[in-house]
Amino acid sequence: MTDRSMQEPTLLLLTALADRPRHGYALIQEVAQISGGRVKLRTGTLYGALDRLLQQQVIEVEGEDVVDGRARRTYALTDAGREVLAAEAARLRSVAAEAERRLAGGPAVRPAVKGAFA
Repeated sequence: MTDRSMQEPTLLLLTALADRPRHGYALIQEVAQISGGRVKLRTGTLYGALDRLLQQQVIEVEGEDVVDGRARRTYALTDAGREVLAAEAARLRSVAAEAERRLAGGPAVRPAVKGAFA
């Protein structure tokens, strides 16, 4: 992945996979739950994102079952995916801390996370 900030659907997908592997429909439900119903992934968007994340090797197919005559893949974070998600969480914490500091009128602080205010 790049040094750019992560798009919200990608962040939500990786977050949904952080605690356990999930299949596509479960990912759609989990992303909706994590976002408080704000983000509702469509099937095409989901599988396009999953294909991209597979190519980037941040997720992997953990298993494939046949349910009601249809293949159902289960996806999991790779070690690289965990690192990417941890780095993005740190970047977001840094940005949020700076926003809170500025709202409170505190002294300027240089961001500690690479790309935090790029």
